[in-house]
Amino acid sequence: MKLTYLGHSAFEIKSGKAQILIDPYLVCYPNYDRNHVTDIFVTHGHGDHLGSAMDISRQSGAAINAVFELANYCSSNKARANGFGLGAWIKFPFGRVIFLPAFHSSSSPDGIYTGCPAGLLFEIEGKRVFHAGDTCLNSEMKVLKEVFRPDIAILPIGGTFTMDVEQAAIAAQWIGAPKVIPMHYNTFDAIVADVSKFVEAIKEQGKEPVVMPVGESIEL
Repeated sequence: MKLTYLGHSAFEIKSGKAQILIDPYLVCYPNYDRNHVTDIFVTHGHGDHLGSAMDISRQSGAAINAVFELANYCSSNKARANGFGLGAWIKFPFGRVIFLPAFHSSSSPDGIYTGCPAGLLFEIEGKRVFHAGDTCLNSEMKVLKEVFRPDIAILPIGGTFTMDVEQAAIAAQWIGAPKVIPMHYNTFDAIVADVSKFVEAIKEQGKEPVVMPVGESIEL
């Protein structure tokens, strides 16, 4: 399984024949090859997360997987979409995924309510990867460590709209994943963050910080 950072909160996971896109806001990586995408997951409806999901769905035929209201919004815009709620494992050909709580807001770029925001926990090839979406620090993160035990946590650190570096470091401690990847920072002036401080905080916990330049891939 290979994880690639596409900038902001966008990631790609490749496993076997699956090419999975998460929050495909691709302004940082405009030349991304979208022709072979098999699955799209979106954490919430804001434009910097929904991104190009509907265009990619219409082009590739891949379904957008999201909470029910956001999926309905995508369907109304002639994209393929599957709607889900929080809290149950959902099986896919590549493995399984569970939508988990995120504490944020969610509306479409044109102001339509798109349901509750979510984080995503993927179980693929025996590994669990948690993508937090946009969220503040919250006690639900302790459940991740107690119940789900992810191998990797991908956390926003930019502040203003999400956790900042200090709060994300606490989240990493609560979640307990041995590897932690920062996201959702330095894309705009409002979310500028000193990633070196995050790296230091994660190392102090005895965990491995993984700072990924745009376009970089790691094997999991």
